[in-house]
Amino acid sequence: MKKKILIRIGSLRHGGAEKVLITFLKNLPKDKYEVDLLLNLYSGKYLKDVPEWINVLYLFKGEMITTNRPQDIPVKAFRVGIQKVLKLFPVLLYKFVLKNKVYDIEFAAIHGIAPDILKSPNKKSKKIVWIHNDLSNVPFYTDQRLKQFFEFERIMVISNKIHKMFVDLADNQMQKDKIVRIFNPIDVEEIKSLSLESIDYDFEDQVKTFLSIGTVFPQKGFDRLLRVHRRLLDEGHFHKILIIGDGYDFALTQKLLKELDVQETATMAGYKENPYPFFVQSDYYILSSRYEGYPTVLFEAMVLQKPIVATDVSGVNEILHDGKLGYVIQNNEEGIYQGMKRFLEQPKFADDFRTTIEGEELPFTLKNAVQKIDQIIDTL
Repeated sequence: MKKKILIRIGSLRHGGAEKVLITFLKNLPKDKYEVDLLLNLYSGKYLKDVPEWINVLYLFKGEMITTNRPQDIPVKAFRVGIQKVLKLFPVLLYKFVLKNKVYDIEFAAIHGIAPDILKSPNKKSKKIVWIHNDLSNVPFYTDQRLKQFFEFERIMVISNKIHKMFVDLADNQMQKDKIVRIFNPIDVEEIKSLSLESIDYDFEDQVKTFLSIGTVFPQKGFDRLLRVHRRLLDEGHFHKILIIGDGYDFALTQKLLKELDVQETATMAGYKENPYPFFVQSDYYILSSRYEGYPTVLFEAMVLQKPIVATDVSGVNEILHDGKLGYVIQNNEEGIYQGMKRFLEQPKFADDFRTTIEGEELPFTLKNAVQKIDQIIDTL
């Protein structure tokens, strides 16, 4: 008999956790499981990638509302109101949306959904949470709140740092045994194939371009990246910046770009369905984040053999083997400045990382990651 699984996530927008989930679902053996995927919002680039055999359910349909424009307020208020009711009375969700279905496994694909899974009226189901962020840097998550994750049967974490955080919080061995380190599943062959597609963007052969990809909001540090860009230009270090992604800070970051007068050298290209050809055409990849969980984008940069300069946030030293596979810099504006400056002044220093990556056996495989998650589900 197939195991019945409920997986919950906010939407399938173009985020790292969403992409990892889709990669996992595409490689999950359909002969073993019956899966319902419940979205708060039926939205996002990865909707089209959900395998046909997975049953997609949702609370709302439409795009994410990130503004307070008068015309958006009624819809936004309606969504917030309904979600509050369902949080207070989860039995309504299970009765009217999930049709009283009984699940063997209930799976929070991101930490934000965890409280909803724990409030499930289905008390006999085994519950799993997948944590993609280093929550120790988030003020809301006090030790007391973090310990609530031990109510799950399994806590899947994506980096050694997050694993250690939970081990240190655990009160006993039983809690420690709940924590499982999982490599994010990365489809290397798909990345290489997609990187061959043509793109319409003017890369200048003689000008070094730093590429950065991510949702445009404060975590990613695009503001400090642009300020460093201006500083380096003022010092005569000519180069270009290409930022791919959108988000609620897009307009604010564009405004900063204009205030710094770097419209000719810095480009905010918005969201791209396929970002991989931009890796190939760019010279370097830069991660300017203030915090991360485990930045999968660095694996993608390594697959496409790009020299990396990255702030010292969670997961970076682990992924880059303590600086062997990329240049790890201080997590501040000065660190970003020094890192970019060194790549520009010493191109051989950057190219040596490319050579090292070419000869390195990358530490992740799609098959191993999916098999490990499959094993967790089977043993519960």
